Amino acid sequence: MTRHGTFAGGAALLAVVVLAGCDATGARQPGADAKPTPGPASGTSPLDNPEGTRPGLGAVTTDRDRAAAREVIEALATKGRGPRTGYDRDEFGYAWLDTADGVPLARNGCDTRNDLLARDGHDLAHRSGSDCVVVRMTLHDPYTGRTVEWRKRRASEVQIDHVVPLSYSWQMGAARWDDAKRRRLANDPLNLLPVDGRANSAKGDSGPASWLPPNKRVRCSYAVRFAQVATAYELAVTAADKRAMLRQCGG
Repeated sequence: MTRHGTFAGGAALLAVVVLAGCDATGARQPGADAKPTPGPASGTSPLDNPEGTRPGLGAVTTDRDRAAAREVIEALATKGRGPRTGYDRDEFGYAWLDTADGVPLARNGCDTRNDLLARDGHDLAHRSGSDCVVVRMTLHDPYTGRTVEWRKRRASEVQIDHVVPLSYSWQMGAARWDDAKRRRLANDPLNLLPVDGRANSAKGDSGPASWLPPNKRVRCSYAVRFAQVATAYELAVTAADKRAMLRQCGG
């Protein structure tokens, strides 16, 4: 399998695989030539967006969905966070490459950052002569609940967050991955959200026990997305992070 590992647990396995964006064999469905799919301004629930191709991070609100969210989180393995020794962003490929095969939106002619701005932004304007480079948009930021009127000349006001930070993944096992798998994680829309730059900077490489979005409405959704990414890439989380994630969804 190029995308997912194997998990024990019969029916629980099938539920986790489906919610994490796999087919019944555990393989992530390819997305070459795909384009971002429009969605509601408030964002799409991660339970309805297992590939990460729909925008934003909509709230998980019903008791039924919260129960489904806890199932995804409860299936995660736990272990201690390893050393950061040897970590470098370049170990995951140069930023926003379009050639990370095996993830949606790869090789569609636009770099990953602009794919994500197009996926989540509204009222887009592109650079003259380009169908890719976004220079203006409105973003409904899930982490703060703010609406950001973004302009490229103030690029850092919107940053692309790796939901499971690359440094975190390195400490939880990515240090032993091959280059191709690390490139997939770094450019997988399942693991990427355009968000308020200051919120993203405050998060750093924290797990959910140390940082959660200021917008409490999306904390369960954030926990689900973190779990979906960890599931898809066979990553454990720390016990403290798992407990914090379950609490956000009523567990």
